[in-house]
Amino acid sequence: MSFRSLLLLFPVLLCFYLNCRAEGNATAVPGTIAQNSQVIPLSLGQAVDIALSPDGNTRIRIAEELVRQARARSVQSRAALLPNIDASVGQQSMTRNLAAFGIRVRLPIQGYEFPSFVGPFNVFDARATASLNVLNLSSIRRYQASRKGIRQAEAEQEYARDQVRIAVARVYLSLLKSRAGEDAARSSVSLAERLLALAEDRKSAGAGTGIEITRARVQLANERQRLLAAENEVKRAHFQLLRTLGLDMDLKVEPVERMTYEPVELHDPQTALQTALESRADWKTQQKKEETARLNHSATWMERLPSVSLFADYGTIGSSINESVPTRAYGFAVQVPLFDGGRRDGRRAESSSRLRQERENLNDLREQIKLDIRLALDSLQSADLLVAAAEEGFKLAENELAQAQRRFKAGVGSSIEVTDAQTRLERARENRIQALFSHNTARIDLHSAMGTIRQMIPGDGNHDQAY
Repeated sequence: MSFRSLLLLFPVLLCFYLNCRAEGNATAVPGTIAQNSQVIPLSLGQAVDIALSPDGNTRIRIAEELVRQARARSVQSRAALLPNIDASVGQQSMTRNLAAFGIRVRLPIQGYEFPSFVGPFNVFDARATASLNVLNLSSIRRYQASRKGIRQAEAEQEYARDQVRIAVARVYLSLLKSRAGEDAARSSVSLAERLLALAEDRKSAGAGTGIEITRARVQLANERQRLLAAENEVKRAHFQLLRTLGLDMDLKVEPVERMTYEPVELHDPQTALQTALESRADWKTQQKKEETARLNHSATWMERLPSVSLFADYGTIGSSINESVPTRAYGFAVQVPLFDGGRRDGRRAESSSRLRQERENLNDLREQIKLDIRLALDSLQSADLLVAAAEEGFKLAENELAQAQRRFKAGVGSSIEVTDAQTRLERARENRIQALFSHNTARIDLHSAMGTIRQMIPGDGNHDQAY
């Protein structure tokens, strides 16, 4: 192939390479969203995956940093139980005023006076020192508390993930509700247009009046205004979802699910409470906080106990490197705390107060969990009744409107009957949407109260959850 042929083929090959690379980037990471797409279908499970990803919700990133901080604090606490080794090399040239140290020597020799100023003289010292806490119960307790702190941070991280799941479910459900409201508004506009056309046909046939056309046009204008408000609500819910997921505001997503009614088995309050105490991440977090406070209190109390440490140093010292000789020192020390001005007593009182505080928080959280479960069960039971009533009202409103349309078309009914039936159908639609929204919100509240939101919205690639 000639050089000229290669030049002609180069643009084609370049376009092929760029297209392949763009397609690869769009599908390289499963469960993520390509930022350059126009309208992207999004399920609830996919939304949770995005929010829980490293680049998703800010709360997840903060929780990960808290875990790293807890691990760093544990490393610092462990350092008190490990050997501490230092090395130093120094060369000094010194002079000293012996009189300043109280050294005054008078010799009974005529004409001789002991010098009060000495130097300069050189000192070379190369030395390694080591120390080790053999028995320090307070440091051991603090290290144990730091390990509990890591478990506490990990529990808080899981709690943050659950809170993100709940937040995503709520904003996603709000978007579904606004979408349902928009669809209902479009249906109302379409119905109003058909009724206006019917009124105009009756007027043309000589069976209608002008007031009926005017009434139909007023109703159509009202429905179009409601549609504009519904579209604005969809935009607000859409932006809120993007903000919760940590995505760019220019991205367009389309929910693939719709609000539906799914019966939920009502749990016994005691069974639900037991499930919550086994599953809720905030309960586990508070337990870890209480254990950490207890260990810190024990560590503060053990500061009064004696501690044993070893020490050693080895090196060479002399006026220069060539004239230095090896020296060493080693031994052990027992330190017995006697009096420190009340600092230990103050720390012990503070840690004791903190322990009581965490225990009160634990008891208060248990009562709050009981309340959450009771309220969620009651809300779900009420929502079931609301859905049943709303479905019945919606069917009756549809039948009423159909009968009013047939009467109006047959000339035995007025447009007022049709308008009233249309208004009641709109109200029935709104009641149905609100009842479904309340039911699904109660489902989220119940799983949140029981700590089973991970089973409801796993966010692990299972994106078949329906609303």
